[in-house]
Amino acid sequence: MATTETALPEYATTLAHRDGNVLRWLTAYTASLVGDSVYFVALGWSAQKAAGPTEVGLVMAAGALPRALLMLGGGVVADRFDPRRVILGSDTLRCLLILAAATGIALTAPAMWVLVAVALVFGAVDALFVPAVGALPPRITSPDQLARVTGLRSLSMRLGQIAGPPIGGLTMGLGGPAAAFAVAGALFALSLPLLLTVRIRSLRSHDAERPGPGTARRDLLDGLHYIRRHQLIGPLVAAGAVCELGLIGTLNVGMVLLNAERGWGPSGYGWIVSSFGAGAAASAALLAIAGWLPRAGLMMAGTLLVGCAGAAAIALVPTLWLAVVLAAVIGLCAGIFGSLDNALMQTAADPAYLGRVTSVVMLTMVGLAPLSYPLVGAAIGAWGAAPVFVACGIFASLGVAIALASNAVRRAELPRRS
Repeated sequence: MATTETALPEYATTLAHRDGNVLRWLTAYTASLVGDSVYFVALGWSAQKAAGPTEVGLVMAAGALPRALLMLGGGVVADRFDPRRVILGSDTLRCLLILAAATGIALTAPAMWVLVAVALVFGAVDALFVPAVGALPPRITSPDQLARVTGLRSLSMRLGQIAGPPIGGLTMGLGGPAAAFAVAGALFALSLPLLLTVRIRSLRSHDAERPGPGTARRDLLDGLHYIRRHQLIGPLVAAGAVCELGLIGTLNVGMVLLNAERGWGPSGYGWIVSSFGAGAAASAALLAIAGWLPRAGLMMAGTLLVGCAGAAAIALVPTLWLAVVLAAVIGLCAGIFGSLDNALMQTAADPAYLGRVTSVVMLTMVGLAPLSYPLVGAAIGAWGAAPVFVACGIFASLGVAIALASNAVRRAELPRRS
């Protein structure tokens, strides 16, 4: 497949949210994200029809294993090859896989082995897709617009989370699992022609002494060494990993158990989750509109600290409405922290390592953070929600200490539009 590379001189004057090239990529990415959400709804309901609750959990977890195991290798692939080609190839494979699953389910009842196989292959392809997505933005916009692109990408992710499940549920109700799988495949297919029209530019490595491509193992070790020795990216990755380990289990598993402990019911849980999502969406919109925030490193650490404090305190508030307000604050802070963390890494990273940097960051989210789920559940069962939420908030705040201990993080700034 031919690659269109250009110097893209118009990026010196075009804002990201008005740039047709960025918007085409964003539309393709959004279609793919909505397809992801519809696929997960179809997979879960198909498993529920085929077997019991234990098997449903097995099917839903099946995709996580290859995604975690292959994520670092996906980063090597993204750095070796044009990331747009990797994204195109990944979406093509996902489209064909899901449409084949839709055809098979339409002809016969969904079998467990088929669903597990689909989940495993989908997870493996995702391990290629995710690092390539992280490596692409610097190739479609200028450094001073990366913060806006990060905000727009976060809004796109929220839209996928909001729109995907209702679309999946509606198609399941109208046409069953086969129809839901077909809609997911069609959404992946929709992203392909849009991606083909996206123009990219080649980026030169910052490191003139960087060795050329070697074996996959050498490239992987080279990427890990690059992250470890980088004065800014190393602390950012470490701070983000500690934050994920401390907060993700608390907010995902702990929030369900807290809600049950307080007797707020399903509607209360829905309000809390929605409020968190609204806060995160508001922070993404802020960055997309502003395009730049002052003292980015210190602001990132400050919002992380407030988010950790909010996560610790949410189990201490006496009423649902206070928990809803606090969830919005946590979502706002988490969104600003995540967006600034991502934007700083994308602007600081050598282009030759962007895929591997993204793969390591994502591995902490999809591979390491879920390890805290059973620990959080067991701890809340033994001691109750409040002490566990406070302990997890304190642990996550160690990420703030890691960030502030780095002079590079304290002084980090986003590029400004000249």
